[in-house]
Amino acid sequence: MSTDLMEKIVSLCKRRGFVFQSTEIYGGLESTWDYGPLGVELKRNVKEAWWRGNVFERDDMEGLDTAIFMHPRTWEASGHVESFADLLVDCKQCKKRFRADHLKEKKCPECGGEITQPRHFNLMLKTHYGAVEDKGSVIYLRPETAQGIFVNFDNVLTTSRRKLPFGIAQIGKAFRNEVTTGNFTFRSREFEQMEMEYFVRPGEDEEWHRKWIDERLNWYKGLGIKAQNLRLRPHSKDELAHYAKACTDIEYLFPMGWSELEGIANRTDFDLKAHSKASGKDLSYFDEETKERFTPYVIEPSGGVDRAILAFLADAYREEVVRNEKRAVLGFHTALAPVKAAILPLLKNRPEIVAMCKAITADLSRLYKVKYDDTASIGRLYRRQDEIGTPYCVTVDVDSLSDKKATVRDRDSMKQDRIGVDKLVEYLNDKLGGCKKQ
Repeated sequence: MSTDLMEKIVSLCKRRGFVFQSTEIYGGLESTWDYGPLGVELKRNVKEAWWRGNVFERDDMEGLDTAIFMHPRTWEASGHVESFADLLVDCKQCKKRFRADHLKEKKCPECGGEITQPRHFNLMLKTHYGAVEDKGSVIYLRPETAQGIFVNFDNVLTTSRRKLPFGIAQIGKAFRNEVTTGNFTFRSREFEQMEMEYFVRPGEDEEWHRKWIDERLNWYKGLGIKAQNLRLRPHSKDELAHYAKACTDIEYLFPMGWSELEGIANRTDFDLKAHSKASGKDLSYFDEETKERFTPYVIEPSGGVDRAILAFLADAYREEVVRNEKRAVLGFHTALAPVKAAILPLLKNRPEIVAMCKAITADLSRLYKVKYDDTASIGRLYRRQDEIGTPYCVTVDVDSLSDKKATVRDRDSMKQDRIGVDKLVEYLNDKLGGCKKQ
């Protein structure tokens, strides 16, 4: 892949309404993004596919949605106040700041000036909670969703009556005061995580770690990401987080090179023990069968919604020449496609054709996200839908008025089928499978 691909994706996202620069009318805010009409549908589909695959379709997982604001002692116990930091250097000449581990030479990459010695910089964003702004009102925006799961371990265990092994899943916003942002939506200060904490018996953790690595890798493959664009990278001991016994990243070949898509960590019993000690609340587990009490180990698959979306966009994008014309296509898996079908009139100046299109749109929209479009010629409409990843186009023509059939065009093969209007729901159900509205 290349930076040229990234430029094409950024352009497409702005032009077609996937992603906009946040507060663009004021010049924008660095590395903050708004998801447009198509982007919000893609984002919703990614999250629903994750939730379905990891919660609905498993019998060992519970869901949770915890608050962004948490008691400040949470972050002291978790080690984030002390350890959640990057080593930074400043350029003495141009005054810019960089992560020390991102520099290849001991000089400023911008101006070549002398740099300072590395210093620790905490990544958590602070704000004040309540009416009075003083030292006692300082609170943090959560840098990860995981701690909300750990502090609710006993609540979920008690109310769900679960036995080990079981997991708790959560999707939610997190915030990090990243020094080095960029590469479009890859790294920003506000992002959304898809995290699971899977609780197991000590001694079974390494086996479950391997299982979850395979499980998560196969999830991306199952949604259409090419195997050659994915790889596993185990962490070396010197790069492990303070809580981790082991960690393996699923890396994707992004346009800027191989980078982390998701991490699967063995967090041992660090978090539950830390919160038990700091809060005085027992977060151990009692096994009724063996009469043992112990603190579970935790396997954590943690991925980013925004990075996943960028990977799905990059992997789906392709260009090809059809009849001497370039065709740009987003070949999304049908489960992820923002629009499942477009309903197009061959002649928009024929009220009968338009009326039939509107009736088909109303019928299909009960089940799927569909779109009626009559703003261009049929050829242009096809290309527009190809570029936003719509799997099927349903075209109503003059013959449709008499034979009550419509032409259904497949995005990838461009093959066309003539289908009875009364059979369209059945036809698309067969093609789209489990992609109905939730």
